[in-house]
Amino acid sequence: MSAPIRVLVADDQRVVRDGLVMVMGLLDDVEVVGAATDGHEAVAMAGELRPDVVLMDLRMPRCDGVEATRSLREQLPDVKVVVLTTYADDRSVLDALRAGARGYLTKDAGGPEILTALRQVLDDRAAIDPAVQHHLLDALADTPSPTRHNPSPSPLPDALTARESEVLSLMAAGMSNAEIAAHLVVSEGTVKSHVNHLFAKIGARDRAQAVAYAYRNGLSGGA
Repeated sequence: MSAPIRVLVADDQRVVRDGLVMVMGLLDDVEVVGAATDGHEAVAMAGELRPDVVLMDLRMPRCDGVEATRSLREQLPDVKVVVLTTYADDRSVLDALRAGARGYLTKDAGGPEILTALRQVLDDRAAIDPAVQHHLLDALADTPSPTRHNPSPSPLPDALTARESEVLSLMAAGMSNAEIAAHLVVSEGTVKSHVNHLFAKIGARDRAQAVAYAYRNGLSGGA
């Protein structure tokens, strides 16, 4: 049997925090290792307990979820962050992803959805609630583009090749490297090489930031 997913819950509201701890405790393959009341405590506890994933609320006193996520990304890059919040507005989503969150769920999510997200981020895949994706797309659609009124074809951003753009689009569609390899009929090693190259070109540190980049640049069409 594989080791359980070690989860740290961070939420300033006691009833929500206790409820999450209870729900997580009922899931197969999940072990709740602690519960933090704000961002500062989440970062400190993560340093001591080394969870696999932190379930992070956004709006917390002293240190909010975005700042805590940024600190975790800098201090404990192996610890994944899945935002779990009532806020699904475009600014909250973008800020969290830019800070380093690998997943973004609303508190409407149930236990099975949370467990799926935990597994996805540990598999180095972005886990973004479909409703949140709509907010993200709407926000990016409203972002002015310097080429929007240019009738001539535009080159791909940041010197991405056509294949790198295709790989990025499939990543944004939620595919793993293995799934992308099967779809493109290439080796998984080739896909990893494309991923490394495109990460370097766009300045992404992980797949969640790459997905945000894909949405921002209209490269999220998938297959």
